[in-house]
Amino acid sequence: MIAWLLTQQIVVLFLMIGLGSLLVVFGLVKATDSRVLSLICIYLITPCVILKSFQINYTYVVRDGFLLAIIAAIAIHVILFFVIWLFSLLFHFDVVEKSSIIYSNSGNLIIPLVVSVLGNQWVIYASAFLCVQLFFIFTHCQSIMKGQTMLNFRRLFTNINLLSIIIGLIMFVSGVKIPKVPYEVVSSIAACIGPVSMIMLGMIMTSVNWRQVVKYKRLYLVTIMKMIVTPIMILFFLKYSGLSDMVKNGRMILLISLLAIITPSATIITQFAQIYHHDEQYAGSINAVTTLISIITMPLMIWIYLN
Repeated sequence: MIAWLLTQQIVVLFLMIGLGSLLVVFGLVKATDSRVLSLICIYLITPCVILKSFQINYTYVVRDGFLLAIIAAIAIHVILFFVIWLFSLLFHFDVVEKSSIIYSNSGNLIIPLVVSVLGNQWVIYASAFLCVQLFFIFTHCQSIMKGQTMLNFRRLFTNINLLSIIIGLIMFVSGVKIPKVPYEVVSSIAACIGPVSMIMLGMIMTSVNWRQVVKYKRLYLVTIMKMIVTPIMILFFLKYSGLSDMVKNGRMILLISLLAIITPSATIITQFAQIYHHDEQYAGSINAVTTLISIITMPLMIWIYLN
């Protein structure tokens, strides 16, 4: 039942992506206007979603579930680092390819999915994965893209989404609640996460040069690694590791962790590639192709996990 609901919601989200693309195709907006929506998502909507997710009563069940989600996220990244290192010995992945395989677009896709299908009370576990991924993105990922070994902790701890998680977690543990009127504002803004994120992605997709995409021969290898090989490995780890037995609702919490990792490549990789003078067209092509492929691979991975 859950697999079918998730599949339906994935289709709904991708239809929203299509509508975002049509806005550009019909000349109502420009593809570059997606930057405005991206900034709204990053600096306003997603922080509101995160803050709202922590506005639940502190219980040992939720606490233990959050800790499980953190442990699972760390384990997932360790596995990904090892797998990419191993496969790099054979395929010699460059930094764009490595980063695109390891890091997922979990912020834009996982939170809307969790909110739509499971409810706001489950977003706290998605936030746990996001917290871990943000840490690695602004330390490991940014460092290898820059070609440096120095870790950017300043950039990490000024990230609005991570700050929202920290503030939300403090409020959750201390039992502090957002007053009624501000909470209504936060809740209303948070409800926009799905449509705005998907319309933004649809607008971005129209800027992709699809003729150029087919010329990248290694793109197909990277796509297979990102959307099939590594998700299957993580799927079986989460399903058979016994982690789900550690806490109540463990299976569902790990499903959220799986959802986070089977999403397309992170859009921030394209941004890093542009900033640090890598092939941003290639990075953008990987993001676009994995986004298209995910409409098939995500429901498949969910079905395998739940059956």
